[in-house]
Amino acid sequence: MEKNDKLPDRPERLAEPATPLPVRPPHTEVTPVPPIPQPDHADEDAATIYSAYRTGLSNHRTGLSEHRTSLSEFRTDLSTHRTGLSEYRTDLSKHRTDLSDHRTELSEQRTQMSTGRTEMSMRRTGMSFQRTRLSAERTLMSIVRTSLSLIGFGFTIFQFFAHLKSSSLLAEGSHAPRNFGIALVALGIFMLTLGIVYHINFMVGLRKERTAMTKDKFIHGESAYPVSLTLITATLLWVLGLLAIASMAFNAGTLG
Repeated sequence: MEKNDKLPDRPERLAEPATPLPVRPPHTEVTPVPPIPQPDHADEDAATIYSAYRTGLSNHRTGLSEHRTSLSEFRTDLSTHRTGLSEYRTDLSKHRTDLSDHRTELSEQRTQMSTGRTEMSMRRTGMSFQRTRLSAERTLMSIVRTSLSLIGFGFTIFQFFAHLKSSSLLAEGSHAPRNFGIALVALGIFMLTLGIVYHINFMVGLRKERTAMTKDKFIHGESAYPVSLTLITATLLWVLGLLAIASMAFNAGTLG
């Protein structure tokens, strides 16, 4: 649907009625009907008297006819005025209809925009799960780096002082370097164990939350959610650390 933000033009407001309101003609003066003469039929002026009476009646009828004509013209003017008002009301009705159609179009546009915003919100929420997962991966990687440093540093200390003993450069009775190396390796393994347990619990909860939101159609859940390679690496390092500490504690040849 094409966007149309232009309001329809309102018809010109009538400052005055479409046609001037006609002025009602004044009430005609009530003139009494000329009385019927009662002349003496033997009188020679009887015909004149009757003729004057007829003339008075004719004048009276003419006045009434003119008043009726004025009233008829007044009714005609009122009818014309009502017609003008009716046309103006029709224009206003068309204007209201155009406004209603315009509001309907705006409502449809707002609905489409709301649907688009909802879709974008769902996409952003889905991507936030991925960002949270990657953040947990980076946290585990930092734990792995720290644990690897402790394990490698402890194992190096142990091997260094073991080489000094084998070369008779260090007294046989000193076990402090050996214990310190084992302690560093054990600390690295302990830290790695806590990091793995925390990561597994967090990722399981995150997966359940993502599955529930996908089921409720809050997110699409279309992006991949693979197994953590960092977790696999951390597990292998944990096993390697156990082998290293076993080799150090029991002088076994596990690592050659």
